[in-house]
Amino acid sequence: MATCLNHRFPAFLAALTLALTAPAFAQTNTGADKDDKAVAEQVEALKKKVIRLNRDLFILEEDLLFPANTQVAVFLSVDAGKFLKLDAVKLKVGDEIVASYLYTERQVKALERGGMQRLYVGNLKTGVHQMTAFVEGIGPDQRPYKQAASLEFEKGTGTAALEIRVEDRSSDYQPSVSIVEWE
Repeated sequence: MATCLNHRFPAFLAALTLALTAPAFAQTNTGADKDDKAVAEQVEALKKKVIRLNRDLFILEEDLLFPANTQVAVFLSVDAGKFLKLDAVKLKVGDEIVASYLYTERQVKALERGGMQRLYVGNLKTGVHQMTAFVEGIGPDQRPYKQAASLEFEKGTGTAALEIRVEDRSSDYQPSVSIVEWE
């Protein structure tokens, strides 16, 4: 009987110790959970601050790189589809090619549905400038099609915005390309 008691006593002692210390462990875990939640909330608040700071830095960078008095923006719109399947666009300002794009089928469909692409943003001094757009694609009768449009415009002290318009012209069943200055 004594041997049986000797074997049961350590197990009884372990069970008693566990029963008495379990509430202390539970309180420690609850405190740790509260600490984890507080740290998670602080991390989330820091993330929000970093996002706001990143946005502010992006705006400052845009203002520094492209000040309003020298900024020029060129957009592309496509109102075609029957007479032209757009493939590529190149943009020249003066003698320098400043933008060149090849379009995927998905991008062309987005443009044909009324989307507008910001083709180029840059700086130009005030004065008269020459802009030329080269449009390539598949035209009527599935033939390769190339057309260019030029515009001489005067850059003032404010931001200049121009649009390259690619449109179907039903009068002669051909696409047309033009550059228009926004007011």
